[in-house]
Amino acid sequence: MQKPIFKEFMNDDEAVRAIEKLKIRVNTENIYVITHNDGHTKRVSERTDANTVGVNETGFGVSIKNIFRNKGDELRANLQEVGFSEREAQHLESQLDKGAVIVAATETPEGVTIET
Repeated sequence: MQKPIFKEFMNDDEAVRAIEKLKIRVNTENIYVITHNDGHTKRVSERTDANTVGVNETGFGVSIKNIFRNKGDELRANLQEVGFSEREAQHLESQLDKGAVIVAATETPEGVTIET
């Protein structure tokens, strides 16, 4: 699996601008938005048509396990399912705790970056 690219934002509008620029070079199906709050994630996702990490990405087994996990464990598991290492998932989850919005993309062409 190709390592996903990502960028952390502390502002929804910056994340939305970055996703809109990214959609020019990356299939929307491969763009994800992740926040610490499901409602927040859904709002940003709806503004941009970006994906959220769900059953399609994690599989049924992980989704069932997530029901019994605390939010931090659930977020780390979801991040790992889209291609982040355990260490990267821990770092990103700590940023989510601080209010960050994570924009991530999988299956990106060589040289693509996430810009605001």
